[in-house]
Amino acid sequence: MLRTLLLSSAIALALTACGDRTAPESTMPATETATAAPAENALFTASTLPFQAPPFDKLKDADYQPAIEEGMKQHLAEIRKIADNPEAPTFENTIEAMERSGELLTRSVNVFFMLTGANTNETLQGVEEALAPKLAEHSDAIHLDPALFARVKTLYDQRDTLGLDAEQRTVLEHTHDGFVRAGALLNDADKAELRKLNAESSTLSTAFGNKLLAASNAGGVFVTDVAELDGLDAGAIAAAADAAKAAGKDGQWLLTLQNTTQQPVLASLKNRSLRERVLAASTGRAEKGDANDTRATIQRLAELRARQAQLLGYPNYAAYSIADQMAKTPEAALKLLTDTVPAATARARAELAKIQGVVDAQNGGFTAGAADWDFYAEQVRKAEFDLDESQIKPYFELDRVLNDGVFFAANQLYGITAKERKDIPVYHPDVRVFDIFDADGKQLALFYLDPFKRDSKQGGAWMGNFVEQNGLTGTIPVVYNVENFTKPAAGQPALLSFDDVTTLFHEFGHALHGFFSKTKYPSVAGTNTPRDFVEFPSQFNEHWALDPKVFANYAKHYQTGEAMPQALVDKIVTARTFNQGYATTEYLSAALLDLAWHTLPAGEAKQDVDAFEKQALEKYKVDLAAVPPRYRTSYFSHIWGGGYAAGYYAYFGAEVLDHDAFQWFRENGGLTRENGQIFRDKILSIGHSRDLKVAYREFRGKEPSVEPLLEHRGLK
Repeated sequence: MLRTLLLSSAIALALTACGDRTAPESTMPATETATAAPAENALFTASTLPFQAPPFDKLKDADYQPAIEEGMKQHLAEIRKIADNPEAPTFENTIEAMERSGELLTRSVNVFFMLTGANTNETLQGVEEALAPKLAEHSDAIHLDPALFARVKTLYDQRDTLGLDAEQRTVLEHTHDGFVRAGALLNDADKAELRKLNAESSTLSTAFGNKLLAASNAGGVFVTDVAELDGLDAGAIAAAADAAKAAGKDGQWLLTLQNTTQQPVLASLKNRSLRERVLAASTGRAEKGDANDTRATIQRLAELRARQAQLLGYPNYAAYSIADQMAKTPEAALKLLTDTVPAATARARAELAKIQGVVDAQNGGFTAGAADWDFYAEQVRKAEFDLDESQIKPYFELDRVLNDGVFFAANQLYGITAKERKDIPVYHPDVRVFDIFDADGKQLALFYLDPFKRDSKQGGAWMGNFVEQNGLTGTIPVVYNVENFTKPAAGQPALLSFDDVTTLFHEFGHALHGFFSKTKYPSVAGTNTPRDFVEFPSQFNEHWALDPKVFANYAKHYQTGEAMPQALVDKIVTARTFNQGYATTEYLSAALLDLAWHTLPAGEAKQDVDAFEKQALEKYKVDLAAVPPRYRTSYFSHIWGGGYAAGYYAYFGAEVLDHDAFQWFRENGGLTRENGQIFRDKILSIGHSRDLKVAYREFRGKEPSVEPLLEHRGLK
């Protein structure tokens, strides 16, 4: 997942999409003269570390709010100077000048929002909630100013006569469209209402994230009798003991929650009662009627978004959100999903019948449910393919997968290499830092990896930038990947499931998208693309996890170093489409829930969260009791706090591209430097500097086909 926090993306729009001033009088608030940089706050000056890496050894929790608030002041002063320029607007003195603005603000929010996702605490959460409405107000002060928009529109209307190159024209068009989407065409009364809605919405999104983190941390299941953990391996039991000890309950075992509905331990626990407790804890984590219950927040957010969309001239928030994506309309996104529902649910029902057959054969005496699925699916997989997770995890040790798998594949495709360094300060002891070198030996990027779950970290996995590639200033990208793998007990190896391996490749695909960016303007650099394109490079990179050359290089036993036996490799490949009915249906359920919430029109009565969810799943025919949504409404962080509102369908849209692109590699010789260079030049390096549909057609030679995706999922 690309981390697209609502606040940071709103502020990024403000930093890179500001414009010109002609006749109308500015409505930006007056700004004070920028104060001198406090000597004790390291954010106030550019970092002296290599590539402007954040000086975490010098940063304190108290530094972020003053730096961000001062950054907003300085940014508005810079914008005013550009807007008050008496010279006629040009691309250079207006749009390009805006691309250069907001240095302190950008530096501060990039570090701050990374920490609030990956290593937060009560102080940072308080700062985040305090800053949310201020950052929304800051963005509105720029985008709702008629003088600024008039200046932008002057350039936009003249774009055919300005002699712009392709990237400049794209940046200008994005800037203009960003103003319009932010409400620049509204009358004063509607702008005033929109400002209030934006402030409340940003505050509630932040509150949702903080509530969900607290609910997830408090929602784990404590076990007092180790016999109940039968089925877990020694490493998992030791990790559960460590988690309980950290929670103040030494002598017990704590099964912590990941952000998804299904929990990894459910595939191994033999105790059905405990499985049901774990699943109930997962699905009900944020629905306990306490301070961490997210449902009231969701009800209000849905209302606010519907009204925001109505003000901006759209029938619902999905129509607004998707208008600047590749899908363009909610109807197109819905069709992409609903066309797949019949095949996915039919396959899931067939899978459930096999699971029930195992239960019956063992005289279980019960009807298999959601809490039983993973446990018995593992037995079905073992019976059908002679394969279970415990056989393969010893071959997926984290360091080997990273160095001999993820980095090796990138070297074979793109010629890059990674070298770990220990001299860069980090924000947590688990974090590692790597120099990334290009094929010619030049430094390409700096890369941070934060692999393990902890209570201070939001669920899921994501990529982001501390420093964006910027052709105007010559800065190279400083990129991070965050995952939530289970941390092993002291002295134990970090063994991954194959899903974890895929996640590592996925997030590094996002990182590659950031590393290879080669644009002049930061607003279109790297991963600053539509949501239904941004997941394409990351999902595409997952394919190399099973490439024979790559797999053989990393899939080696952590104790003996021996390669995985070919018979076991063959089983993994053969089992690739196993359980895809379940996997596809749980994804479709979540994506359709997202669109259901965001196609609500303004003025609709406040929705009962549980009832609405039930009705939506029934409407789209994905209401399979044994296959709950991958995320239920109350803990769907992507859409309520993660910037993917009406956008979770994007993973499926991007998956069409990633499988189609991989088919091109198959047709042209697979894993080669020549193929990698073509993909790098035509896809990974261009950011959003041009029309991405055209760019994809030029790479592929034709329109993308859905057939490779259906074949991969076993749904064809």
